[in-house]
Amino acid sequence: MTEPAAFELFAFWRSSATFRVRVGLNLKGLAAHEHIVNLEAGEQRGEAFLKINPLGGIPALLVPGHAPITQSLAILEFIDEFQPSPPLLPADIHGRARVRSIAGMLAADTHPLVTPRVRKYLAGAAAFDDAAWRAWQIQWFSTGMLAVEQRLAAEVQTGLYCHGDTPTLADITLASIVAVMRVFKISVAGTRTIDGIVARCDAHEAFARAAPSRQQGAPA
Repeated sequence: MTEPAAFELFAFWRSSATFRVRVGLNLKGLAAHEHIVNLEAGEQRGEAFLKINPLGGIPALLVPGHAPITQSLAILEFIDEFQPSPPLLPADIHGRARVRSIAGMLAADTHPLVTPRVRKYLAGAAAFDDAAWRAWQIQWFSTGMLAVEQRLAAEVQTGLYCHGDTPTLADITLASIVAVMRVFKISVAGTRTIDGIVARCDAHEAFARAAPSRQQGAPA
């Protein structure tokens, strides 16, 4: 293992992307001092945080002496190289590509459509209200989850988890999407394979400790 570093994590309790990093740290037995960036108060758009991430997105990981690391999947791959055991990616090249692909379906193709910045932009439309936002969320959560379900149910590499029988980057990303769906009280039917995998994640201590409801700032 590399020498310990004083990690600092810029986070928010219900952030799906921050959930991913918390799980990764937990799986690796690593810790990070958290700085809360209140998305609901717009702190991500403040001058101080924009110096860390000009896009205004969380999480961001600071390692002393280095530039901030942004984007949750990049942070997870950094953590995986920093502390290789247990691995978040399979040993074989095809397995790694598959896991990254599933994670990308969720983190790149699904999650960005349901973020606060998208809601803020859409809220400028005259007919866009809370009901329209919820319909938008359901549409894109359903599209993403059903596509992942179809893939997981059909591919032989799926085991107890998305790829084999131990958690990988794909499971962390999948669980993060379900975590934020639970915050918004949204569910998608017809995802039997996903439901089984997420149940195993829920029972895993590394995932359970990262649950939004257990974080600083979460509603009682």
